[in-house]
Amino acid sequence: MTHRPTDRKMPGAVLAELLGVSKTYGTGGTAVRAVENLDLTVRAGELLAVLGPNGAGKTTALGMLIGLTAPTTGSARLFGKDPRDLGARQRMGVMLQSSGVPDTLRVRELLAAFRGYYPAPLPYASVVEAAGLHGLDDRLFGTLSGGQQRRVLFGIALCGDPELVFMDEPTTGLDAEVRRTLWATLRRLAAAGRGVVLTTHYLEEADALADRIVVLHQGRVIAGGTPSQIKSLVPGRRITAESSIGAEQASGWAGVHHAQRDGTRLELLVSEPETVLRELLHRDRSVAGVTVTEPTLEDAFLTLTHRTKEAA
Repeated sequence: MTHRPTDRKMPGAVLAELLGVSKTYGTGGTAVRAVENLDLTVRAGELLAVLGPNGAGKTTALGMLIGLTAPTTGSARLFGKDPRDLGARQRMGVMLQSSGVPDTLRVRELLAAFRGYYPAPLPYASVVEAAGLHGLDDRLFGTLSGGQQRRVLFGIALCGDPELVFMDEPTTGLDAEVRRTLWATLRRLAAAGRGVVLTTHYLEEADALADRIVVLHQGRVIAGGTPSQIKSLVPGRRITAESSIGAEQASGWAGVHHAQRDGTRLELLVSEPETVLRELLHRDRSVAGVTVTEPTLEDAFLTLTHRTKEAA
């Protein structure tokens, strides 16, 4: 993927930010606070992953950054301007979960139309290459599979050769090969000094891609840092084993913070691995395939959100 020479922002420069924003939907007794006193900064040359359970405020935060909705209080800035400013909007690309793209247009026609919205669009061939759209040019959008449509929407987000790209669950419905192609493009964008904001439910995706992660819960930031820093917030180890012991039983043992089953395997997040291993071997003489590893990003995510729920 090649880009034209431009006056791109220096790495680390602020591209977009939310400053003390809150967003409330509805009024009176039916009002719902989606985001509360949220600060969020997106910088040039970094890939920022915004994580959180359903209803955490991820989509609302993105909506305020790209100008789809205005904060109830606080301010949102895009390239130092109001996110609804046309000049600012022409410098970004967006891939949302719902597209509104006409089913009756061909892929070639869609890309041509969206490239026409920008004063200096990315060359057509570069869009096709970056989004993996070879062979789809003459297909009607409505005849494409879900994964192919996601690739077209990714291509549309790149049409303006954006300095900042927002990706809301971009790899949903993509097979492993296409997902890794998209990952490679996002890495190249960040390496070229662009900013990338990614929301995803695939935590291994955030772990593999992100330079920085922000975890939201109930509209607030509960953790932020590199993937390694986020994982370091969880003490102890992860234990997995082939065992007949139920997750509910194991969750009551001393030193077990989280327990779940994945088929025949018992998965435990523990702070005292030796104590828990002794308990496991005592309770299940037929246990097999025991492994002890560092906590994953998923472990950290589950622990952080669970702590927040308990505190609330």
